[in-house]
Amino acid sequence: MKDYTLMSIDTTKRFDRIIAIFIQLQSKRIVKAKEISERFQVSLRTVYRDIKTLESCGVPIASEAGVGYSILDGYRLPPIMFSREEAGSFVAAEKLMQQFSDKSLGAYYESAMFKIKSVLRGKDKDWIASIESKITVNPAHQLFNHKIPDALEILFESIAEKKQVFMEYQSLQSPESKERYIEPVGVFHENNFWYVLGYCHLRKDYRQFRTNRILFIKRSDLHFTLKHHSVDEIRNKKQETEKIKVRVLIDKNVVKHIEDDKKHYGFISQKDLGELVELSFLTEDIEHSFPRWFLMFGEYAQIIEPQELKKNVKKLIKRIEKQMEK
Repeated sequence: MKDYTLMSIDTTKRFDRIIAIFIQLQSKRIVKAKEISERFQVSLRTVYRDIKTLESCGVPIASEAGVGYSILDGYRLPPIMFSREEAGSFVAAEKLMQQFSDKSLGAYYESAMFKIKSVLRGKDKDWIASIESKITVNPAHQLFNHKIPDALEILFESIAEKKQVFMEYQSLQSPESKERYIEPVGVFHENNFWYVLGYCHLRKDYRQFRTNRILFIKRSDLHFTLKHHSVDEIRNKKQETEKIKVRVLIDKNVVKHIEDDKKHYGFISQKDLGELVELSFLTEDIEHSFPRWFLMFGEYAQIIEPQELKKNVKKLIKRIEKQMEK
């Protein structure tokens, strides 16, 4: 005897998946079958079958071997109703956008949220309103210069349109700001800060710039001069050639207090030596960031290698001592 309950569940799941695939096809110009397969954890054969189902329902889907699927330009259906849980996830995202993006991008997201809320049912609107005031996000640092409220917007435009931006930047190492044209490759968030990675025409090389140190930024009509790889590819290649091996001994009772921080400084392994723990790192900066972080627990630690790191820590201590004498 057939189990009609299971058949009904499977049919509902397939229907939901097909609707979700349709929405995904509307979200991009071209969607690969592999993307759909990985998203829904189904075989490529199942993807092909679901696409055929959409086509049989009259959805004009174009397909090209080795490229992907696309919906005919101009064919759109009204937005599908959001579930209460989906809308709830947008509320959390909105709180993050308000605090972790610049003012311009945050305003655009706020406008989008009004549109999302407008299609919710009345009881779902009440549900969303009840949790909005209960979510708070506080970043640890100032992430953007308040004098340039549209920095991310300009960078995103530059990346999409492949046009250079002009900016004035104040690095931590230099007392004076410098003007430069860069070709932004991408934006990433790391160690509680936003960075833009780009090809700098002043340095003739790829550099990363912290967004809160950008003093001025504007669009330009200059096109990119180079074809760039992805952010991850460029950063990984650069790190492979520039990283320095660091080994330190730390009191076992202190290690637990730096668990969350150590991965930001290139942590790769640790060895238990009884009362002490040996930590190994591959880091890019033993001149500025690593010495400053080491001083947080330096009273309970010692540097095994490299000697250059020891010298940099001593220099930093001397500068602090001079500052304390004022």
